[in-house]
Amino acid sequence: VQLQASGGGTVQAGGSLRLSCSASGRIFRGYAVGWFRQAPGMGREFVASRTWSGSSTVYADSVKGRFAISRDNAKNTMYLQMNELKPEDTAVYYCASNPAGRGVSENDFDSWGQGTQVTVSS
Repeated sequence: VQLQASGGGTVQAGGSLRLSCSASGRIFRGYAVGWFRQAPGMGREFVASRTWSGSSTVYADSVKGRFAISRDNAKNTMYLQMNELKPEDTAVYYCASNPAGRGVSENDFDSWGQGTQVTVSS
């Protein structure tokens, strides 16, 4: 499976953005798509993941209640709706595929898409 992330931009604190992760190739419903982010000088951080079947959704504590991951199976696209954005959410956001459908470590994911920049100004 190949993934492509889009939808980043610049927004003021308290604002919203929706990221998209478009998938092509063979998609199995048991696979998961995860979102990670990497701020300047920092390691890659898990944000959220969801299986294509919708049976499992996981969020990092730092985004619970503010971010929501959803899917459109017809479009083979996974979305990350980000609300109440904070300056500390500023990062490059990546999506990746998890063939096992579980786990939140970078090593659980492969087929990384290119990142999309999200900048939140205070």
